[in-house]
Amino acid sequence: MKKSVLLFALAFAFLAYAAEKPKTGLLSSAYKIDSTEFIAKKHIMGGSTVSLLQAETSNLNIMIGDIYDMDGYTFSIEAFGGYFLKEALAIGLRGGYNRTSLDIDFALLEDIIDVSQRRKYLNHGFFLQPFLRNYLKLFDNRNLYFFNETGFTVEYSSGVSQTDDGENMDKVLMNALTFELGLRPGVTIFMVEGLAFETSISLLGLSSTLSKKNENNVKESKLNYNIINFKVNLLALNFSLVYFF
Repeated sequence: MKKSVLLFALAFAFLAYAAEKPKTGLLSSAYKIDSTEFIAKKHIMGGSTVSLLQAETSNLNIMIGDIYDMDGYTFSIEAFGGYFLKEALAIGLRGGYNRTSLDIDFALLEDIIDVSQRRKYLNHGFFLQPFLRNYLKLFDNRNLYFFNETGFTVEYSSGVSQTDDGENMDKVLMNALTFELGLRPGVTIFMVEGLAFETSISLLGLSSTLSKKNENNVKESKLNYNIINFKVNLLALNFSLVYFF
């Protein structure tokens, strides 16, 4: 009995010491969120992103052939909104549309297999993404916050690819349904009252795609594949304008 009491007293003393011991690490330096800040409980945020990537070239010599003519672009637009369930924690929904078009005339390995084609490609995609975002306040001001966004994306895309080698023309119709779980850390910078600029980067992704392909209305095939992506692309930053109220 005395041993049990002694062990209980030692355990209680250890827990009390651990509770009084100062915390260390990154989170120990985070400042508390005041109820008047825009990332406090019951606030709402909303934002949008628009991007356009365009490529155009002619008479370009590459290592394995020549590109005679190329013209293409990728356009995307998305909107999102969220509600703060508690200080520095928001739940929300993101939705968007993207369109990719490519027209390329090229020749590859002329001295070996002599592949010469003109290829046209057009693809549309729509997606929805519920997300959970948590903020971290590392500086004692209301203008700069760090965040991490965890989102689950469902995307449907449909496209057509046409290939013409001067003798035969092939047309391929493609449909795909993609599920993706990803992390997106970033920074929020308030420029004026309620209006903020955000930049973020995709850090980790786990995706699964179910696709179907139809070639010349004759041959149909299905392809399912999974991808785990740990790659960080510093050139693929996301930029958004967000309003908090």
